[in-house]
Amino acid sequence: MFRCLALIITLALGAGVLAPFGARAMESSQGTLRVQKIADGFNVPWGFTFLPKGGVLLTERNGALWYVKEGSKQQVRGAPQVAADGQGGLLDVVAARDFAQSRRVYFTFAKSQGRGAGTAVAVGTLSNDLSEVTDLKVIFEARAGARGGRHFGSRLVEAKDGSLFVTLGERGDRPSAQDLSREQGSIIRILPDGRIPGDNPFVNVEGARPAIWSYGHRNPQGLAMDDRGQLWGVEHGAKGGDEVNLIERGQNYGWPVISYGRHYSGRKIGEGSEKPGLKQPEWYWDPSIAPSGMMIYSGALWPQWRGDIFVGSLKFDYISRLSGSNLQEAEKLKAPQTGRVRDLREAPDGSIWFISEYEGALYRITPE
Repeated sequence: MFRCLALIITLALGAGVLAPFGARAMESSQGTLRVQKIADGFNVPWGFTFLPKGGVLLTERNGALWYVKEGSKQQVRGAPQVAADGQGGLLDVVAARDFAQSRRVYFTFAKSQGRGAGTAVAVGTLSNDLSEVTDLKVIFEARAGARGGRHFGSRLVEAKDGSLFVTLGERGDRPSAQDLSREQGSIIRILPDGRIPGDNPFVNVEGARPAIWSYGHRNPQGLAMDDRGQLWGVEHGAKGGDEVNLIERGQNYGWPVISYGRHYSGRKIGEGSEKPGLKQPEWYWDPSIAPSGMMIYSGALWPQWRGDIFVGSLKFDYISRLSGSNLQEAEKLKAPQTGRVRDLREAPDGSIWFISEYEGALYRITPE
């Protein structure tokens, strides 16, 4: 009997120890971490944002929007109508910095455009009772032309000056990432009402789309701003060559001219891994981890992680922690709950929250 009990305990330890309130333990360089489920039962959850008085808004790719507060959830009406095709649908959601006054919420989503679909941005007002988004308005949509359900990109960050940075994938149309007359394969910058800032790099370039901030991107699904106001992005490569990039005004990040990966067929991509005038990544993964979601940590609960970049892996089911002046992957945070980590964010209290697609759940990480 005692041997059986010992075996059960050993197996439990190998799988992650049950902690109070249904939490489990995950080991890390900063000791044992507590991973607690906040809510589950979601169908392909994609993005989430914290609200000032507690709780989060969470998107499902199929078009549903949820208000989640520990242990409970309710569906919110009035989300954008989406083209739920392949990787497209209702994607990112961000509460405005002035949400406490304005109650504005931004969405990115795949919008129908005739026979195709394109990445779009909308803004609406969340009702006081959290039941409905009203006054929804589309403030940006990519130039039409792409079909199929691939590579919408679609992360959004609000800068301190109120401008919005949004990632757009090249929709599987590789040459579009080098074509300034289309927004596909770029990171754009717009104002909260959709107008174009006058200091965008291509405003006065004939034939260029004025919203473009940087280009030559494949499918950027992570975006974050550090405490110095520098913008960082993470994007999918092909077979190898997933990249972390420091995003700079007007720069070309190379896709599909250069890459550290190869086509899925095994063929070489473009002209190699470097070319003058094209930006190099700060870090790349080979083999690919299929990165999605990105945050830069403040150090609130784990001071040793201050300034570190955290990225979710869809392929290998872990959270990558990157650190150092010469950026490197310093740690892989892995637990039974980290299956297909689609998004992760730092909460106001310094805890780290993430979405697992496999589990259809939202989790919180705190010190044990």
